[in-house]
Amino acid sequence: MASLVSRSAPRSLRNPLRRALVALALPLVAGAAFAQDWPAKPITLIVPFPPGGPTDVASRIVAQKMSVALKQNIVIDNRSGASGTVGAAAAARAAPDGYTFVMLATPTLLASHLYGPTSYDIFKNFTPVGSVYDLPIVLVVNPKSLPDVTNLQGLIAKAKAEGGKLNYTTAGAGSFGHLTTEQLKTIGKFDMQHVPYRGSAPAVTDLIGGQVPAMFSDLVGVLPHIRAEKLRAIAVGSGQRVSLLPDVKTVAEQGFPGFDATSWGGLLAPAGTPKNVIDRMSAELKTALADKQVQEKLESVGSFAAYRTPEQTGVRMRQDFERWGKVIRDNKITNQ
Repeated sequence: MASLVSRSAPRSLRNPLRRALVALALPLVAGAAFAQDWPAKPITLIVPFPPGGPTDVASRIVAQKMSVALKQNIVIDNRSGASGTVGAAAAARAAPDGYTFVMLATPTLLASHLYGPTSYDIFKNFTPVGSVYDLPIVLVVNPKSLPDVTNLQGLIAKAKAEGGKLNYTTAGAGSFGHLTTEQLKTIGKFDMQHVPYRGSAPAVTDLIGGQVPAMFSDLVGVLPHIRAEKLRAIAVGSGQRVSLLPDVKTVAEQGFPGFDATSWGGLLAPAGTPKNVIDRMSAELKTALADKQVQEKLESVGSFAAYRTPEQTGVRMRQDFERWGKVIRDNKITNQ
């Protein structure tokens, strides 16, 4: 470093230059040391939904695998409320030191459309690490309430025959099932009446009980009841069929080419988190999701490993934010 300063220069000149060069080098040295030492303590993963839900379950499966590779515990911190905005706000306030992350889910991504401005900007206050899982959404009916409805076209015909008075339920106003159904109604030019519940569990309970005949739900919430034949799956919203329901056609296959509605989850870090940390976490996430046992565990609860790079995750966030935001505005959907 001293060779950058002329030895013939006066000492009064050499010392300030030397000090300046040292000052410039210190952050680089510190950064290199941080890269080598991280992680030096347990990592907190904020899950902005209650324990036992699809986001929580997927987070725990993946975190357990990544903890082994990182040689540090990943501690799950459930902070639920307001479609995940409570937990996301806490993550946005966290120090960007590589020891706090948050699991994004589709409801949290769309929360500002439904609740109004949040205390954070989902794009400016976070850095994508990678997508984690896809959560297929499936249209189910009560086979006793609608015994003749075995496919999507049958449900649409029933809805039209009843003049738009046929009810359907979801986990709540503004839920992904609600948005998907509203978009399908627009494209298919039919109507049904929305009966929102406070959460998936009570909605599914009343669906099985016959209080409401149909529901667009995430696969996690209804898969056991489909297998028990208490519910009948008539369509999946994703662009491709789901391996857990191989005989159930997609919405696209049933008269709506190009239709693709899939809820998903991704890992985010507070904006300003060092790039080397983002890169390492993303690499470990990719490795974890490539593990056969991790894939099987995720599929056993109705979700699917779906790694995407930080850049791809950012693009997907923006695309879904704009697409479903339009559905929310066009249908005047609010959760306020």
